[in-house]
Amino acid sequence: MREKNSRKKKSGWISKVLNAIGTAMILIVVLLCLLLVLPKALGFQMYHVLSGSMEPTLPVGCLIYVQAGIPEEVEAEDVIAFYGSSPEDSGIITHRVVANNVVSGTFETKGDANERQDPVPVPYGNYIGRVRLMIPYMGEVLTCMSSLYGRVAAVSFVLLGVLLNLIGSRKKG
Repeated sequence: MREKNSRKKKSGWISKVLNAIGTAMILIVVLLCLLLVLPKALGFQMYHVLSGSMEPTLPVGCLIYVQAGIPEEVEAEDVIAFYGSSPEDSGIITHRVVANNVVSGTFETKGDANERQDPVPVPYGNYIGRVRLMIPYMGEVLTCMSSLYGRVAAVSFVLLGVLLNLIGSRKKG
């Protein structure tokens, strides 16, 4: 009789651990998906910072949320995202506004870590929006999750979590 109670206690402990791990795995994927989906639904675009030109304000690897707006309303010291117009800077760039030249429809910008101001003014047509939020280290994780391999990994992680919950609930009985 004593051995049977001991097995039940051990089995109950194992099932609780399996259920906790399974639930945690599912919740992690749900939270990461919310970080991807919810901001888009609220009108934000997300970008992964790849260079150190805005360090320490925006460290490499961080996730930034950018909100579109009217270029004329941008003020000096705002951090904006824009399309680069030169061949060497053809991607998306995030720099601080030094001046907003409303008459010419351009921004003068500078990376916080750069010694000099950017040599070419940014035309309003290249403006994407203002940076509203930054989450350190999450850029790489969410970039990975939005790829095919990341989606497969996320689904596998959830399925493993469900499997652990099923095994844990069977151990109770």
